[in-house]
Amino acid sequence: MSTTNRWLRTARRNAPLLVVLAVVLVAIGFVLADRWRRGTFVFGIATLLAAGFRLCLDPEDVGVLAVRGQGFDVAAMTAVGVAIVWLSVSIDPLGTG
Repeated sequence: MSTTNRWLRTARRNAPLLVVLAVVLVAIGFVLADRWRRGTFVFGIATLLAAGFRLCLDPEDVGVLAVRGQGFDVAAMTAVGVAIVWLSVSIDPLGTG
């Protein structure tokens, strides 16, 4: 197998993780910019995105997002993602209560 094919196969295998990581970095940027509600919302979306990748892609294409069985991974990431998104939209901003 040539080096180019090996690199492309590795990039394809890690693409879902890199997309989720990019969204998490955006969330961290929001938090560091003192926009913590928006940052937690984006982090929840990243978790739901990871669950979607785990649900739709083959185990060999999802890379390290596959930890346990597909059902458990999707259920756990969906539950955590929904909880984070719900918390981020349900908390009143400071000073508006």
